[in-house]
Amino acid sequence: MSIVVREISKSFGEFAALRDVSLEVPTGSLTALLGPSGSGKSTLLRVIAGLERPDTGGVSIAEEDVTAEAPQRRGVGFVFQHYAAFKHMTVYENVAFGLRIRHRPRTEIRERVGELLRLVQLEGFAERYPAQLSGGQRQRMGLARALAVDPKVLLLDEPFGALDARVRKELRAWLRRLHDETHTTTVIVTHDQEEAMEVADRIALMNEGRIEQVGTPRDLYERPGNEFVMSFVGPVNRVGDAYIRPHDLELCSEPNGSTQEAMVERLVHLGFEVRVELVRDDGTRLSAQVTREEAAALELDVGQIVYVRAVRQTTFTS
Repeated sequence: MSIVVREISKSFGEFAALRDVSLEVPTGSLTALLGPSGSGKSTLLRVIAGLERPDTGGVSIAEEDVTAEAPQRRGVGFVFQHYAAFKHMTVYENVAFGLRIRHRPRTEIRERVGELLRLVQLEGFAERYPAQLSGGQRQRMGLARALAVDPKVLLLDEPFGALDARVRKELRAWLRRLHDETHTTTVIVTHDQEEAMEVADRIALMNEGRIEQVGTPRDLYERPGNEFVMSFVGPVNRVGDAYIRPHDLELCSEPNGSTQEAMVERLVHLGFEVRVELVRDDGTRLSAQVTREEAAALELDVGQIVYVRAVRQTTFTS
């Protein structure tokens, strides 16, 4: 079920949250709305869900104009960052809630809830209450509840933002597997570029109420459309008008005519990789990324002088 957003604008008082935004979300895709705080990504998601009415523009879901429809008539499943579970209900009852208010037969409810609890790996937790679950388990329960009514689209607003880093990483991998099984058209809001690049098929990068670029994670990283995209998606060094990724800086132990001298200020060991923080004699700071083997071969140490050159750099015309 595709989502089409057409020239949406939305203001709150004098603040323009969305400025003439258009976006197409293909059927069966997992699209991330990525951007800094205040870029408009959550407002756009709420407009799609029907929780906010746009000032101008329209929204279509499954080729049907839903701009004037109430949220409950859009066929949307919505999961927030802080999932508001019914504390007095068990996991089973929470997941079954949407089906019960739609007066589905008991047999159908039992089968559907059982299927979903297996899907979200909570089949042994049906009789527990939300307070007896971890944060990650509660979010999985929230996703099961959103999926219970077989929504046309699934909308996730920073669903893992309140969880610790290890649990977030586990849930990202789990969400990707879940999507590959269900193929539900999904839009996830996040400010975490790693999360967007790991989970999504496509990313819409937002800034100040506008979409800067839409594409695959690789497109945005390797073929950024402007300076904002280059600087937001992945680490980057700025040298004059040039942008240089850390892995595109080559370190040498001897000058070769195309290098510049720099001093190692700090070494950060990140498993397979080593981040080398450098300062040139003109005060410019650079960050390089090398493998453990490369760092060992160069015998890198704090205070050491090395010679640096960019093997690839990107510039943008005004």
